[in-house]
Amino acid sequence: MTDPDAGPDAGPDGGLAEPAELQPEEGSLRLVGEGDSYDVRAWEAASAAVLRKARRLGEDAPDADVWAALTRTTLDGIGVAPIGQPSDLEGLTTSGRPTRTGAWDVRTQVEVVDDRAANEAVLQDLENGATSVLLHLDEERGRDWSTVLDGVLLDLAPVVLDRPSTEQVEAFAAHLEGVEGPLHPATNLSLDPQTLEMLAHPTGDAPRDHVAPLVRRAFQLGVRALVVDGTALHDRGASDAQELAWAVATGVAYLRLLDEAGFPVEQAARTIEVRLAATDEQLPAIAKMRAARRLWARVLEASGVDGVEMALHAVTSRPMTSRRDPWVNMLRGTVAAFSAGVGGADALTVVPFDEPLGLPDAFGRRIARNTSSLLIEESHVAAVADPAGGSYAVERLTDDLAVAAWEEVGRIESAGGALADEARAGVEERVRAVRAERDAQVADRSRPLTGVSEFPDLAEVLPERDPRPHRYVHHYGAAFEDMRAEPAGRPVFLATMGPISTHTARATFATNLLAAGGVAVEAAGATSGAADVLEAYAGQPVAVLAGTDAAYAEWGADLVAALRAAGASHVVLAGKPGERTVTDVDDSCALGVDALGFLGRIREELAR
Repeated sequence: MTDPDAGPDAGPDGGLAEPAELQPEEGSLRLVGEGDSYDVRAWEAASAAVLRKARRLGEDAPDADVWAALTRTTLDGIGVAPIGQPSDLEGLTTSGRPTRTGAWDVRTQVEVVDDRAANEAVLQDLENGATSVLLHLDEERGRDWSTVLDGVLLDLAPVVLDRPSTEQVEAFAAHLEGVEGPLHPATNLSLDPQTLEMLAHPTGDAPRDHVAPLVRRAFQLGVRALVVDGTALHDRGASDAQELAWAVATGVAYLRLLDEAGFPVEQAARTIEVRLAATDEQLPAIAKMRAARRLWARVLEASGVDGVEMALHAVTSRPMTSRRDPWVNMLRGTVAAFSAGVGGADALTVVPFDEPLGLPDAFGRRIARNTSSLLIEESHVAAVADPAGGSYAVERLTDDLAVAAWEEVGRIESAGGALADEARAGVEERVRAVRAERDAQVADRSRPLTGVSEFPDLAEVLPERDPRPHRYVHHYGAAFEDMRAEPAGRPVFLATMGPISTHTARATFATNLLAAGGVAVEAAGATSGAADVLEAYAGQPVAVLAGTDAAYAEWGADLVAALRAAGASHVVLAGKPGERTVTDVDDSCALGVDALGFLGRIREELAR
């Protein structure tokens, strides 16, 4: 049976293997044709000049330091270089290309709260570009499947469920057994007991008691039976490698259960669909889809299975979406959808931009399905199989991610496999650590969220949506959005120093930072001295100085003393306190500050 401990050693095409030997021209990057190359050292020099101007590289630092300055590290500890090089292809462990050719399955999401309304939404989607549907069911009610699927041509349009309970799977299967004629083979009963257990959803009996009987029913119906839902772990804060590993390890556990029940492994593998999240981090998202196929191919190779391809369903990330400035979710979803399509997903669900607000309306669902339609029909993203294949950066990232995920699979297997309580506890502990690291990056805005932690609009009016079924998601910007949900009752006084042209940079920085926490400002405007600032002061308890270092040094101390005398109880400096600025302040804010901590302190002072 499957042995993930075999590791990512040599395998057939599509599995884990050494790539063909490459002999790139040393010291150059091939950009276009045989006679067109660019010297790496020239690129380093040009990039270093820009970084020095931006004060991101020391004047005496060697040009080669631009690689470290511009390389970012993922939450899995994988470096993403600014550009790819031929040397990136040296020492790769894995190989294989996505197997999807042509357009992906446009799988739209429909929330099933009211059966008739859900049916109307399903038919509207299928008539306007969708090719299959993903149904998310209200846990508190049974469904009248004859109403929900009334008029749906089930031989042409696959139907898949989103994290259903075992009882809902049973009811869905019973309905399909009463349908006359064939069903689309990509329809899925969508049983995933391991995900339900991880989400603390009551499953009744042990997982093994449900899997084999429902798989037999699925074979009789000619459809799939199982979903391995990696997005459930992603929604709780998992990294890419953790999500991949959990999906692979859970798939292995299901194969073992079916093997014990007497199913041929090849037959069992065909009944599983894997569901993964695609984020708006373009290159990692592309690499994630490609790595998933390589990992699953390795599992099937170790199981003695040949010729069975992964059924891969991508869903755009929910944690990356925001309630605030929800229109930005359209952009996030588009980048994620592009990445999933390029990465080789067989089916793609774009989460409607307005889902964080409640039940998506017709416009939100239209934008979601049209995102795929535009990428396929107008941008022709699906015209080429594996368009990212051969990219130095993508191949390196795919390999690194596959190796990191395989190591996590080994940790899960060493703890007893995905069905073991010890393994699940270990996964949850490691996910919490990653989640804490990401939260810290969001807090200091090194991982910025447009419309939430950056460029917030305190005056925005959010669209209204009806309530939708509960779904646990740890939104990346939740801490900022919680503050925005309860705006501060009083504004901050922005003590701008000097003409607008000199104070605007720091004033804008402070205004945006405060707005991210639901705090408004009242600015003094153009000033020429402490008297001008005090004339605009209206007794606010918190005052923020915003000016140049020269202005701080010249009259900053006098202004701080004057503001305190006028009633300001908490004075903040926009910038870093020091001999060249102002020292007698209560707090400060500058690039890299723990924004959440700072905003919490400001809100406490305003509430006094």
